[in-house]
Amino acid sequence: MLFEQNIVKRSMKKLLFSLFAATFCLSLSSQDVVTTATMTFSSRLFEDKDDLSSVILIIPKDSQVEIIDSDSAYFKVYFEGDEGFILKRHAVIDNAPQQRTAQPQLASVLANNPPPDASRQPASRLAYLESKYGSSIAARLDARKIWRGMSAEMVKDSWGSPDKIEREISGNTVKEEWIYRNTLLYLENNALKDWGSVKR
Repeated sequence: MLFEQNIVKRSMKKLLFSLFAATFCLSLSSQDVVTTATMTFSSRLFEDKDDLSSVILIIPKDSQVEIIDSDSAYFKVYFEGDEGFILKRHAVIDNAPQQRTAQPQLASVLANNPPPDASRQPASRLAYLESKYGSSIAARLDARKIWRGMSAEMVKDSWGSPDKIEREISGNTVKEEWIYRNTLLYLENNALKDWGSVKR
């Protein structure tokens, strides 16, 4: 029951995002100018510039980001569907502003986030996992198994969300300890490295 509720919540979030993105894109004029920057270093994308542990992802060197806003130390940017803050010193503003048109962007948003269709929702947890990962990995996840190298998303699909996450950032490496009731999982850059018992 809880699993199905999570699927419905996720579907609703995607639908709301799609509708918001479509409304936003339609409100743009047909020839908006976009300021972009190229990353000179790999950089963490922060959800909140005042909380340096709020890392969303790491943007690779030489990637291009769209600048939304800036202050004395940070650019607020958009990168591959995520919005957040990067240090200004990690990017160089591109010389020529780029033109964008609203219609192709709208088509891209809708193609990447199609509205959820209730008839396409998998009937069971195993069916959902098979549609996402294939039958071999789905069977392991459905059996609540974990293994070294699996992605953070796979861990959540196998064991659910942890009770607590402790995060340490060193350079471009994000190390996390996911705490479940009696087990501690060690992840590095969104990949499971090891696990052990919680010491009480």
